[in-house]
Parts: sequence; structure tokens; C-alpha cells
Amino acid sequence: MSHDTLAIIWFALWGVIWTVYFILDAYSLGTGMLFGKITKDRAERNQLQEAIGPFWNGNEVWLITAGGATFAAFPIVYADMFSFLYEAMMLILFALILRAASLEFMHKDDHPKWIATCKWTFIISSFALPVLFGVAFSNLYYGLLIGPNGYEGNLFSLLHRYALLGGALFVALFMTSGALWIMIKTAGEVAERASKIARYTSIAAGGILPIYFVATANKTFIFDNFNDNPILYAIPLLCMITAIMTIVFVFKNKVGLAFTNVCLTIGTFMATGFIGMFPRMLPSRINDALSITLFEARGSELNLKIMFGVAMVTVPIVISYQLWSYTLFKTKLTKQNAKGYH
Repeated sequence: MSHDTLAIIWFALWGVIWTVYFILDAYSLGTGMLFGKITKDRAERNQLQEAIGPFWNGNEVWLITAGGATFAAFPIVYADMFSFLYEAMMLILFALILRAASLEFMHKDDHPKWIATCKWTFIISSFALPVLFGVAFSNLYYGLLIGPNGYEGNLFSLLHRYALLGGALFVALFMTSGALWIMIKTAGEVAERASKIARYTSIAAGGILPIYFVATANKTFIFDNFNDNPILYAIPLLCMITAIMTIVFVFKNKVGLAFTNVCLTIGTFMATGFIGMFPRMLPSRINDALSITLFEARGSELNLKIMFGVAMVTVPIVISYQLWSYTLFKTKLTKQNAKGYH
């Protein structure tokens, strides 16, 4: 394989890794956002904690992998991203740390103030992450203020209406995924409350998505590649269809099909963005000639070949392990059998 071909393959893998992360962590972040609304006592908190406890660490392996793949395959993008978006990246990092710490330590002390502090830290950090990721990727679609002398923006220049719309879309999709996951993994009152919430969040996600796509068509370059190859429009069309089918299956109480469709919605949404960005990785809003492409950012040919071989061996192992964990922890959780997260 040529150097260019390897770079394109790694761009595709980069997109796949990010997409898998969002599909998987959507339900655990969604569960976190709904934690305060759905739980009423310690037993119900135990249900939700145990519903994501065996899985959320494994889900975040894909986030670490995405960061590692960016560093190794596209070192210039990694360096510039952490330089240009330092404040935003630090906010994401702090939210990840607080989310993990609050989940781990919530029931290490039975004092009401301790539990309340951990609970709300868990809820707020779980809410902050989809907002931040939605804003971040929307800015990649929108274009960054990259000028001749480097990045000319700041944290507040990232918070424009299009980016905030992306944050709202991520929140709605992740909440829907979380509510459906709770219905799959738990029984009793928490599942009933999640069912009611899923109706509202699925409608919200289905309503925001077309608005986001219209804004994307009017404010970004994302659909340029689709205009050149109209068959690619099948992907955002499928995204819209699966969002609608999520609503249909939620109202029919077909939880498994609803969860499958919201996962497909997230997957096709991310695919739309990555296809539209190609070959850009850090687009410039000021001048497209200043955009950083995958061909400019790629690592050495030898590096990409070695990484590709390692990925072909290790990724199937990770997927197999995660599938095994879902099989191992498939029991529905009730108030009586849920032990929480320790």
C-alpha cells in the first residue's frame, strides 16, 4: 500500500474509532444525565450504577484509542488540536475525571452531603461531556479560525449558534440512548420512568437533527463531497430514517429496536461528518488553503504500516472482550439484586 492509501485508511479508522466511542459511551453518559431524574433512593441509584458499572471503563478505552490513533497516525493534528483548543480539551478532561471520581466514590460514605455532592457531580459532568463533544465536532464541521499565523480564536469563539445546536443534538441523542439502556438493563420503577423520558428525548433528537442538517448545508462545507457524489446522501438520509424509527419504536415500547436505531442514528451522523470533512482534519474557516489535511498531518509510512498491523490484531481482541462482558452481565437489575458500583 502507498503512503497516501495508508493515510486514507487511517483517516477512516480514526472516524470509526470516534464513532464507536460515541455509540458506546452515549448510553452511559445518558444514564448519568438522567441519574437525578430517575432515581429516588439508594436502591435505585444502585440499579443505575450497576447498569453501566461493568461497561463504562471499557467504553472509554475507545476514547483513549481515538486519542492515541490521532497522536500516532496524525501527529500534526494532535499537536495543533491540543494547542488551538487547549481550554476546550481541558474542560473535557476535567469532566471525564470528575465523572469517574464521582461514580467511584459516591457510596464510599453514607453521609447525605457526600452522596449529594457525588451525585450532582456525576450528573453535571455526564451532561457536560456530550455538550463539549457536540460543540467540538460541530466546530470541526464549521471550520476553525486558523489564519496565516495560527489559531486566531479562543474558547468563546467556539460557542456560536451552530456549535451549541450540535451540543443540544448530542445531549438529546445521548439521553435517548441512556433512557433506552436503563429500560434494557433494569426492571421496576426506574425502567418505567426511563420509558416516559425516552418519549420526550427521542422526539427532541428527531426534531433537532433535521434543523442541524439544514444548518450544516447552509453554514459549512460538509455537503460539498456529497454534492460531488450524490449517492453519499444515502448516509444522512439513513440517519434521518433511523431517528424517526427510534421515535416509532419508543412509542411502541420495542426497546431493543429503538436502542438499535438510536445507535445507528449516532453512527450515520458521525459518518456524515467524517465523509464531509475528507480530506480535511482541521478545517480553516478563514481560508480553506490553511486547512490541515490528512495528507499533511500523516505520520511516516513505516509508522502507519506498523500501527495498521497492530490494530488488526488488537482491535478484534478488544471487541471480543467487550462482547463477552455484555454476555456476562446480561441480567436485568432490580432493587433487590442491584449492589451498585464499588
